[in-house]
Amino acid sequence: MAKVKLTSALKRFFPTLSELTVKASTIHDVLIALEEKYPGISGYLVEEDGRLRKHVNIFVKGELIRDRNELTDSLTDQDEVLIFQALSGG
Repeated sequence: MAKVKLTSALKRFFPTLSELTVKASTIHDVLIALEEKYPGISGYLVEEDGRLRKHVNIFVKGELIRDRNELTDSLTDQDEVLIFQALSGG
């Protein structure tokens, strides 16, 4: 099962957010699992059409994912997924 870590910036909206392990073969599967555990989190990570939001980056094994549109990057049970939401403002 893939280990998923998320930026602490999302704790503002999801106070119980923590590292979790999910059964997933793609990044899309990870986001489905996150939405099940934390209803509403998808709205912060993906656009209405399912594409990754511009201010969100996802890394697998330290590498930025390639498919930001359909989120089909493959995962293995040993992979670590890091989801970062950039902060903006001035």
